[in-house]
Amino acid sequence: MNTENKDKIEAAVFRRLLNHLQENKDLQNIDLMNLAGFCRNCLSKWYVEASKENGQDINYDKAKEIVYSMPYSEWKEKYQK
Repeated sequence: MNTENKDKIEAAVFRRLLNHLQENKDLQNIDLMNLAGFCRNCLSKWYVEASKENGQDINYDKAKEIVYSMPYSEWKEKYQK
């Protein structure tokens, strides 16, 4: 498999993971962290790091908005238990 196809597949998997997390808002970050060792905030931090590695400047708040599909403060108010 060439790099371009691998990148496309990995991007599709990431989008699917984000979609799954966005559809399962009852899954709390602490549960994710305890079970998987990462949470939505970790994904947001990784997003920031990857953006910098690729010459982009996406800050942490914008990355959280991408991962949560809304501003983090709004998600926290609506869904965090």
